[in-house]
Amino acid sequence: MSDNHNPGFNTNAVHAGYHAHSGPVNPPVEESSTYAFENCDDGAERFASRDKKGIYSRLSSPTVNALEKKIAKLEGGFGGIATASGMAAVNAVYYHFLDKDSHVIATASMYGPSRTILENPSFYKKWGVQATLMDTSHADDVEKAVQPNTRLIYIETPANPTLAITDISKISAIARKQGIPLVVDNTFCSPYLQNPLDLGADFVLHSMTKSIGGHANAVGGIIIAKTEEDYNVLRNIIVNIGGVLSPHDAALFFNGVKTLGIRMEKMQESAKRMADFLANHEKIEWVIYPGHENHPMHHLVGEKKQMRGPGALISFGVRGGLAGAKALLDNVKLNTLAVSLGGVESLMESPALMTHAGVPKSEREKAGIKDELARCSVGIEDFEDLKADIEQALEKV
Repeated sequence: MSDNHNPGFNTNAVHAGYHAHSGPVNPPVEESSTYAFENCDDGAERFASRDKKGIYSRLSSPTVNALEKKIAKLEGGFGGIATASGMAAVNAVYYHFLDKDSHVIATASMYGPSRTILENPSFYKKWGVQATLMDTSHADDVEKAVQPNTRLIYIETPANPTLAITDISKISAIARKQGIPLVVDNTFCSPYLQNPLDLGADFVLHSMTKSIGGHANAVGGIIIAKTEEDYNVLRNIIVNIGGVLSPHDAALFFNGVKTLGIRMEKMQESAKRMADFLANHEKIEWVIYPGHENHPMHHLVGEKKQMRGPGALISFGVRGGLAGAKALLDNVKLNTLAVSLGGVESLMESPALMTHAGVPKSEREKAGIKDELARCSVGIEDFEDLKADIEQALEKV
């Protein structure tokens, strides 16, 4: 392969970060918390080095480093910083940007805990942090919400679980004009379908627990910075707070992400068919799916657009409100009643009862999270089997 050849996504998913020319095909997992120095001068040199390799595994692990390089390559950033969970990544971002009495603009219908730690008096509010939680898909409203003390614009797109899509390019233009950093939670799309850094974001983060890992066997997060300066600042915060990823979990994510593109294609194919099926079922009141033309931001979905595909998440309203949604979810057999998303197995949940239960009902409804809403993350099972399972469960509604 020539030096100027740019590998495709699946090639980078397999080989970026670590490529064996001899020896182990996958990066070895070093089961050591600390490393021996040859002498005092050697130890001093390692501590003085920026990469901090071969000192202490909280500071640097070769397995974790290989994963960080891989995801950074897939997102087109300078570098990645892996964290012990998706929420560790979210908190590192909040901690860095939100100083005393500062203001943040954030997506109202984002992942429940990402929102509740902004509203709970035990967390950032005790330092006077103010949060404007809004529908960030309306760019004009976002611009109007900027205050003199706004230190961060934090968007999740598509949002969880309303699947509202925010135009990243428009919001990044607002952020640049005001000198405010823009962070995008890209968990729902994964790097396969969307690359926020290419659209003007300063940071992108993921709960790797979801699509990147893809097998529901590890918990972790990652932040990818666009610039070296921002990368160094965030890495320093994470290693000193201590919310780092273990080498064992890094190895699981390293192998899981290799099939991300293939998995996403299969899941999208079935999700499109499932969304069409649900939209025509008499016991379903409404369906939100980015691949449907009636989605208000459908124009951002498609080849060479913000989202290269509609993804594998579907939100829909079940007739009968919360009771109807519970009747459906309590009776699925093949689809698994569980939170999380993006894995090989299809998962269904009730945000009102589960992921967003910590948000007051009035605020949930204002954000578009209704009681009858059920969220489905479509996996790689055969579509006809998934459809038959939901059909039999809907008979109980």
